[in-house]
Amino acid sequence: MRNDGLLTQRFDKVLIANRGEIAMRILRACHELGIGTVAVYSDADRNALHVRYAHEAYHIGSSAARDSYLRMDKILDVAKRSGAGAVHPGYGFLAERATFAQACVDAGIVFIGPPANAIRVMGDKQEARTTVRAAGVPVVPGTEPGLNDTELIAAAAEIGYPLLVKATAGGGGKGMRPVSEASQLAGAIAAARREAMAAFGDDTVYLEKMIIGARHIEIQLLADADGNVIYLGERECSLQRRHQKLIEECPSFVVDEDLRRRMGQVAVAAAKAVNYVNAGTIEFLLDKEKNFYFLEMNTRLQVEHPVTELVTGIDIVQEQLRVARGRKLRWTQADVQMKGWAIECRINAEDPYNNYLPSTGKITTTRTPAGPGVRVDTGVFQGYEVTPYYDSMISKLICYGETRGEAALRMRRALEEYRIMGVKTNIPFHQHMMDSHRFLTGQFDTTFVEERFSMNDREAPDGLEAAIMATLVAHQHGQQASQIVAPGERDTSNWKWYSRWERLRR
Repeated sequence: MRNDGLLTQRFDKVLIANRGEIAMRILRACHELGIGTVAVYSDADRNALHVRYAHEAYHIGSSAARDSYLRMDKILDVAKRSGAGAVHPGYGFLAERATFAQACVDAGIVFIGPPANAIRVMGDKQEARTTVRAAGVPVVPGTEPGLNDTELIAAAAEIGYPLLVKATAGGGGKGMRPVSEASQLAGAIAAARREAMAAFGDDTVYLEKMIIGARHIEIQLLADADGNVIYLGERECSLQRRHQKLIEECPSFVVDEDLRRRMGQVAVAAAKAVNYVNAGTIEFLLDKEKNFYFLEMNTRLQVEHPVTELVTGIDIVQEQLRVARGRKLRWTQADVQMKGWAIECRINAEDPYNNYLPSTGKITTTRTPAGPGVRVDTGVFQGYEVTPYYDSMISKLICYGETRGEAALRMRRALEEYRIMGVKTNIPFHQHMMDSHRFLTGQFDTTFVEERFSMNDREAPDGLEAAIMATLVAHQHGQQASQIVAPGERDTSNWKWYSRWERLRR
């Protein structure tokens, strides 16, 4: 046991306190390292893929998460009964519960994640802001913690509009309200407090300046118990809807080597400020002038970690397991090299033509794409039942290429191959986005999907020059596409003009 409460020791069996695609991802990493695995499942997941794949599986409750995957006592009981020496929480559920991390340590079980105190500090948005600011990390202008409604309203005049009301214990867009003028503030504070209390049991809120035209850029970190912290480049996560990420890519279209280095060094400083260990992510807002501001830290494995793995060649989940066993990082910062480009599309069971209404039911047919540079992380199969109890994401489609253009072309091909029948999915949304010249040319920010994108206004590939420039743009290290096909040369049927351009490029 270290002084900071982190327990590291050798273990031969891991309990995965999660479900779906992330449970499968962790199970596979464990199997590759020769580590035994224990799955837990609810009534709804009795026939789930992770239950079949694990060496052992234990039932922990009814379908609702509050009766199963959120029951710390049941999960720890299974860990003890099965002899699991460690617990991997994945993301969501108990992954960022400091009380759960500490309960694992108190029970003599390794928590595959950071120390409980790091989770607690970074999970409180106000304390996180105070902590990282003391370490020299730039933060978005906003209020200090503990202000009442009257004080918040007074502070808003100094911060200026537009701004955001945000819950200190928030996440996933809950307890957050945008405010464009003073007359909206009191109502937004009240609404944010109600939602925060219902979701987190804490109605504390604060104000933060809204950065207009911001991009969401995050830095992936790895840290060991000996104080070594490295960053694995950045991810662009600006394509969101209701603060939920939809498409991520690595690297970012707008980040150059100098900005990457500066953001990475700041992220490392933020992690060291809380004695961080294991995998984590520092999220920033980047304004139009390339100024960046600390947004929050995710003290867990991110949904979008595969794009970083493909570009750096580093298996983040295996490294989590190694660090939890007390081993040092295998890499120094100088060892980290980014090569190529990766794009991830989150495939959700929802109807993009009907206000993204969640879709439930049995998957009658599924055919996943394959081929060079295509990866599908999923936990579903033919006959799988999509229920209303959990998040709507059913898989992640990740495509890799030597350039952003090649990755985008490969993604478009893979989306055309993907077949899921029985439930509605947002695959058409992703196909529309891959056709969008604004996406292809990197002309988007965090408000793009909600304010300037519509499923009813599909962009045909008539803006040929913009599309070709985007899909074939090389990594931004001073490289530029050398040719552009003239508009008169195109053949727009089935995007054959892309293939023609590829031949010309070669």
